[in-house]
Parts: sequence; structure tokens; C-alpha cells
Amino acid sequence: MIVNFLFDSLIPQLEKSSFKKLVRNIYKIILKDENLVCGTVNLRFCNDEEILKYNKKYLSHDYETDILTFYYGNDVNSIDSDILISTDTIKRNSIIYKTSFENELLRVSIHGMLHLCGYKDSNKQEKMIMRKKENFYLKKLLVNAR
Repeated sequence: MIVNFLFDSLIPQLEKSSFKKLVRNIYKIILKDENLVCGTVNLRFCNDEEILKYNKKYLSHDYETDILTFYYGNDVNSIDSDILISTDTIKRNSIIYKTSFENELLRVSIHGMLHLCGYKDSNKQEKMIMRKKENFYLKKLLVNAR
């Protein structure tokens, strides 16, 4: 599995090397649990303005969001994708949900991989399942990081 990180937006409070390690580790755990193989995942961290452009162009949504996940897999068991994450939205959400910026960034990174594994969040029940999975993997990640 290859996970590439592109930081378009500055994130001064983030220790990038440890963050990258955490994300790569939890992605391996998720893929193992879901019995999937991953090719390349490109994680791009951008601002609200940039994610809005993609949301309008590809989804016809005229609003910012925390994450957009684009899947390019040709094989149902292999994942290749681009994941865009708005650090502006992550900052706002970390305040709203009373969590650290890094914790919210990890949660959203997990959320993107769960989408690639086939989980959806378009209705109440799907959102509940997605949130449980996010919490499960976030806890697993933090326990393994100690």
C-alpha cells in the first residue's frame, strides 16, 4: 500500500511525520479487517476554497465539506483513490465537537478509508454505522500508538 501526503495548506500545529505514520498504520488495520488490498491512496490537505471547487465540479454541491473521496479502483478488492481534506473545515469541526485538531483530522482520514471500503453516510442509519466504525478505529489507533 502506498499512501502519499500532499499538504497544500499549512498546518503548523501538526507533527507531520507522526501523523503520517498513524494514518498509514490505521489504514493497514482497516484494510486487513475489511479483507481488502490497497494500491495507492493520495491524501491531499487543502483549504475550503479548493475543496469547494472540487465539490462543485464533481458532485454539483455548492458548499464546503470536510472530505471528498474519489475511488479509481478497477478491481473490487483493490483500492486506488484521491482523498481531499479541508483543514479549514477540520479546524471548525474540532471546535464544534470539542476535540483536538489532530484527533478530528485522524477521524476524517479514517472516514475517507471507510468510504473506500464501501461504507456510506447518505442516511441516518449509514451515518450511525460510519460513526461507530470511525470511533472503533480511532480508539484502536490511539491504543496501538501508545
